[in-house]
Amino acid sequence: MVEEHERPCLRDATPADLATIFRFVRDLADYEKLADQVVATEADFGAALFGDNPRAFALIIEVGGIPAGFALWFYNFSTFLGRHGIWIEDVYVAPQFRGRGLGGMVFRHLARRVVDEGLGRLEWWVLDWNEPAIDFYQGIGAVPMDEWTVQRVTGEALLRLAGQAP
Repeated sequence: MVEEHERPCLRDATPADLATIFRFVRDLADYEKLADQVVATEADFGAALFGDNPRAFALIIEVGGIPAGFALWFYNFSTFLGRHGIWIEDVYVAPQFRGRGLGGMVFRHLARRVVDEGLGRLEWWVLDWNEPAIDFYQGIGAVPMDEWTVQRVTGEALLRLAGQAP
């Protein structure tokens, strides 16, 4: 049984959470073996989440007032559905808080948001080696989109494509 003072809570992030968000992003990158790819700064997150025109949003998961994880999401759009959806960029729960249903709490919250706002779908990526996450996602009804391949253009290739090669 969860003690009242240990009851989890999910809330919208505020600018005061920037250091926590940044720490969780680095922890997630370490877990995913992608730490060398983190180039974002706290200032980048501040502008994206709390600037004049925020295009991304974050949730903080707390247990007993202690940050236990976070989720970062944004709106996308489906031309086939003709409606927006929510793309979950990251969900991270610190190891000592795993197994308490916190991830499920995040997905239920965002699913309710999709339904309440009349959006079309909830989507995210998962690394193909992350079996615990894949098992969890299948348990909540997610369906893998195996017929799709992710494509990405970054760095010098992006500059060349934009006609701004160095």
